Amino acid sequence: MEGGIVSWVNGLLAVLTLPNVGLPAVFLVAIISATLLPLGSEFAVIGLVKLDATLFWPAVLVATVGNTIGGAITWWMGYGAERAYEKIRHHPPHEARALQWLQRFGAKACLLSWLPAVGDPLCAVAGWLKLPFWPCVAYMAVGKFARYVSMTAALLWWFPGQFNSL
Repeated sequence: MEGGIVSWVNGLLAVLTLPNVGLPAVFLVAIISATLLPLGSEFAVIGLVKLDATLFWPAVLVATVGNTIGGAITWWMGYGAERAYEKIRHHPPHEARALQWLQRFGAKACLLSWLPAVGDPLCAVAGWLKLPFWPCVAYMAVGKFARYVSMTAALLWWFPGQFNSL
């Protein structure tokens, strides 16, 4: 039984290292993880690169594009939510301060979209505030690209022994 599972996992990993399968999987996981769903895409990127180091830059770029598209989707979700609910909701003072902070920084606040827990809702709030879409997307892309490069490089090269089992 155990040999069959190990063989199956090794076969699956061999398929996922193929650029025509692994990169689309990273892209899909990156899109989904940039929405408000609790999913992280870093391990998909790290797993693919660990299996085939030549895919470092393609994986980082594909993940960045997917995660940025997911952030843009989340921006539109926030935009739609604002249109549907703003007229019936009154903001408590602490929410108003947070919204004022985001309005003050504008689209540049989307540089922080890479942060865990607050990054994805930040994209939704940017849409809610009707911050300019394309500048928001550009700042999201810069922040997300920096995250994928730094996290993937750090985890693979600075701590190589930690991911030997991938």
